[in-house]
Amino acid sequence: MSDDHVYLTLAEGHEDDARWAYGTGFEDPLHGVDTAVPDGVDVAELAACCLVLGDDALVCAQRLAEWTTRAPELEEEVALANLGLDLLGQARLLYARCGQVDGTGRGEDAYAYFRDAGDFRNVRLAELPNGDFAFSITRLLVLSTWRLALFERLTASPDPVLAAIAAKGVKELTYHRQYAAEWAVRLGDGTDESHRRMRAALADVFPYLDELLAAGPAFGIEVTGVRDEVTAVLGQVLDAAGLARPDVQPLPGAGRDGDRTEHLAPLLAELQSVARAYPEATW
Repeated sequence: MSDDHVYLTLAEGHEDDARWAYGTGFEDPLHGVDTAVPDGVDVAELAACCLVLGDDALVCAQRLAEWTTRAPELEEEVALANLGLDLLGQARLLYARCGQVDGTGRGEDAYAYFRDAGDFRNVRLAELPNGDFAFSITRLLVLSTWRLALFERLTASPDPVLAAIAAKGVKELTYHRQYAAEWAVRLGDGTDESHRRMRAALADVFPYLDELLAAGPAFGIEVTGVRDEVTAVLGQVLDAAGLARPDVQPLPGAGRDGDRTEHLAPLLAELQSVARAYPEATW
């Protein structure tokens, strides 16, 4: 078992390549985890799982970061920024593991900053514009409930690194779900206006729910169990908020298959602009 921090081990060979995204030289909570891929693990499947979950996290983090200076209260601005940082941390570790096992040896920046929109495999709900606060809370509730269900199952992954990333993420996502649920109840059971906005947000978000529930990364994930858990949790929150699940039709297509909305390319243009303008810069 290596004594190196997991991130530093994953970034081996890139020690002098601290580029725009993240840098190195910090204590990683995954310190001590064996990074060797166990016998019998499908490396291509592991890499694909890490990539799609990393894409989900990166795009979600960017949307949450857009609330900075725009949230209704300073306390919520700080909270949303911290949720985004949690997801950014998850993306870092997932991209690092992907680069280690997919045979390319790419670092995190290559995945985050030097792929075009058509190369991303995030779920489409993550890339939609923020809308109003009710929409962002509803999206956060759905995505965090779904992602938490996935990560709970991935803690039993045969890959020790993915299992450790998932275990760390479970703690973060439990708070994300709780934060979103509390706001959903507050808004749904609040004023007539906040209730109306929550109903509108549900109508906008729920057409994407089936895509999520069918989009388990397939790396040891039992999709039926995820669907049942997510449906039960969302039903409990909506009941407490005095809201009903909207009667909407699922939207065709899937982000995992490369289907994109018109909104991802502008998001990435902003996210990637400095790194692409100065691709050899270090900090």
